[in-house]
Amino acid sequence: QVQLVESGGGLVQPGGSLRLSCAASGRIFAFNAMAWYRQAPGKQRELVAAITSGGTTKYADSVKGRFTISSDNFENTVYLQMNSLKPEDTAVYYCNADPSGANWYGVQGGYWGQGTQVTVSS
Repeated sequence: QVQLVESGGGLVQPGGSLRLSCAASGRIFAFNAMAWYRQAPGKQRELVAAITSGGTTKYADSVKGRFTISSDNFENTVYLQMNSLKPEDTAVYYCNADPSGANWYGVQGGYWGQGTQVTVSS
């Protein structure tokens, strides 16, 4: 069984930074893409960033230039560095892995973590 566990969320002031981590069990991330989604209150869950096992990345237009997805070892841990945070970034952030690779295109399948809350407020 594959398990994803997010950490690193919390309360931060506008303009501040947070780094989210996604710890994965097994070796699935050596073969599949990883993604970060977020869901704000009253909003649908949306794709924030994605990374392939080869290191190719993509970002939502709303976070380009501010967020960076990366990994120390793709099969172990994936990160989301969030800089210049804005109140509109407030959401629950979810780690996602899809064996089919469809998460690269925003398809919400595969394996999911339980989410970590990010709140950007003064």
